[in-house]
Amino acid sequence: MHSLPKLPYPYDALEPFIDAKTMEIHYSKHHQTYVDKLNAALGKYPELFEKPLEYLLKNTSQVPEDIRQAVINHGGGHHNHSLFWTIMAPNAGGIPSGALSEEINQIWSSFEKFKEEFTNAALGIFGSGWAWLGIYQRKLKICTTKNQDSLLMEGKIPVLGLDMWEHAMYLLYQNRKNEYVSAWWNTVSWPEVERRYKEVK
Repeated sequence: MHSLPKLPYPYDALEPFIDAKTMEIHYSKHHQTYVDKLNAALGKYPELFEKPLEYLLKNTSQVPEDIRQAVINHGGGHHNHSLFWTIMAPNAGGIPSGALSEEINQIWSSFEKFKEEFTNAALGIFGSGWAWLGIYQRKLKICTTKNQDSLLMEGKIPVLGLDMWEHAMYLLYQNRKNEYVSAWWNTVSWPEVERRYKEVK
């Protein structure tokens, strides 16, 4: 059975950028629902509980057709959010360092250019979805996915993700997505993003 991972900080830890009420609802209601519905879908085929979630998302064609979309939606939601909580931290933000910083500068010429392109990708999402910094064929790439689709389904490995669903921002920012994205940069835990980057590399 899949379970809700422990949130690595209190609900109010990311204020003023992400408010405590949004964090509480987002984590304890939305993420919990993805976990519950994923378990309900997999319950029809209990042997699938033995497979890691990453395996199921990388190999959706092997998931029985009658639960495939539920696994994509709710398994993706569970996996995406599990990453999302960890790449944010209190007293974070700033700029990356080390090998991650070097590759960002190599591809986008500067961190500011990367940040601008990532922000534009996030704001360009129509409806609900995610903006990502992922690794594809050993190279960093900015990508977006719709709904709760996982980058793993495209053969890419996420190292940084931004939730662009309304539930992630609406209480504090309403329809001001640009303010939400701008504030979110102050929560990014670059040491954790770099750890993931090195792990994949």
